[in-house]
Amino acid sequence: MPRRPTPHAAPASPPWGWAFAGMALGLVAALVVFAPARWLTNGLAAATQGQVQLQQAQGTVWDGNAQLVLGADPAAATALPGRVQWVLRPTGLGLALQLSAPCCLQQPWTWRMGWSDEGLRVVAGDLQANQALRLPSGLLAGLGTPWNTLALQGDMALQTQGLSAHWQSGRLAVRGQSQLDATGMSTRLTPLSLVGSYRLDFQGGDTPRITLQTLDGALQLQGQGQWVAGRLQFTGEASAAPGREGALANLLNIIGRRDGARSLIQVG
Repeated sequence: MPRRPTPHAAPASPPWGWAFAGMALGLVAALVVFAPARWLTNGLAAATQGQVQLQQAQGTVWDGNAQLVLGADPAAATALPGRVQWVLRPTGLGLALQLSAPCCLQQPWTWRMGWSDEGLRVVAGDLQANQALRLPSGLLAGLGTPWNTLALQGDMALQTQGLSAHWQSGRLAVRGQSQLDATGMSTRLTPLSLVGSYRLDFQGGDTPRITLQTLDGALQLQGQGQWVAGRLQFTGEASAAPGREGALANLLNIIGRRDGARSLIQVG
């Protein structure tokens, strides 16, 4: 009986498909791990229309540093002294962002981002009085009018407690509170060496509110405001302490609409 030929196994197909899949997976992993810091800086500039920028960035999205600059006009922009460092890490179903700025923070400031029943949620770590974010007021000049006209000099200190933001169905809700103290303020628009110290309180809620008050000084400021439909509506007034009317006349004419001895401030 004749022997049947033994069937030969089909030659294995070259493993190019697996090779390309492995290369693609490795490329994606490399992009995630080594994503350049400029991706983060480009996103921040786009989100703020160039008013807040991170320039001369080094490192990656996950671990990097840059120069913080305010202002879209390069000729008038102002920079924070020193560099800002960040470390971004996955945590649970979200991310933890740790910010460090030797010039302005005593210790790193941690923010947490993630999803909850309320949608996207961002929570800022508390900043107590001894941990406040301290900034030179001259930094504000980079934001343009009226800050560049006032050319303020002095110190600002930001404290926060329970501050968080939630995005749900396209709506932003802010909770918690913050306090911004501006102390030892001066301006080139008056011959006085100092005009005063001030406090701006923010209170989150369904209708976030801010309150402006004078702590001390020749220039007396007060006012209240609230966010309605995402826009700030603020009403306040400025006046001069007795005996300082002449020295502050020019400044009062600029910061608001004159109404006798007062200058009325209206935003929104």
